[in-house]
Amino acid sequence: MPEATTFADLWDYLLETKRLFREQSAETDRKFQETDRKFQETDRKFQETDRKFQETDRRLRESLEKTWAQLQETDRVVKDVSRQIGNLGGKWGQFVENMIAPACETLFAQRGIPVHEVHQRVKLKHDDGRHMEIDIMVVNNNAVVLVEVKSTLTVADVRQFKKTIASFKEFRPLYKNFRVMGAVAGIVIEEQADDYARNQGLFVIAQSGDNVVLANEDAFKPRAW
Repeated sequence: MPEATTFADLWDYLLETKRLFREQSAETDRKFQETDRKFQETDRKFQETDRKFQETDRRLRESLEKTWAQLQETDRVVKDVSRQIGNLGGKWGQFVENMIAPACETLFAQRGIPVHEVHQRVKLKHDDGRHMEIDIMVVNNNAVVLVEVKSTLTVADVRQFKKTIASFKEFRPLYKNFRVMGAVAGIVIEEQADDYARNQGLFVIAQSGDNVVLANEDAFKPRAW
């Protein structure tokens, strides 16, 4: 027969339960404190990571701003150099034209083409909006010689100039009954450009020492448009 539970036994049980509860509470509190400490450490690490991200972002923005400023400065320098080169090219082209234009009267007179007028940079415009520019235009009473001047003359330049000659009378009907001829000039003439021009019936003006000459044979017959 089991022994009866006495008040003393019940009291001891309650005391033991209270002790265990306190121990459990202390352990739970300790774990909560440990968890809180870990949360605080995690938060500190997050804050540190965020600070590093912000610092990285700041440095990246500064780097991008500096790179953008450098690109803008580079673009400005490139545009300035391009402008200077363009101005130089224009001045060089005008210099070449000014060297060739005065010689045209003598050069073409030697080929039986009297020269009454020499015009430079003649700009022509058609009613339909098209336009063209003639570097040098030599005129007498019944003939016109159009001269294309290049610092470096290429076959492509000659091909394009032929189109200009072919459409000249459309722009200037005043010369519809004139004999229109063409000449190309270059300080530097790429290989075959002069031969191609001569084969197309064009005069070729080339540099010879300090002067310019017609690089066509005496028997050359220019094409008339």
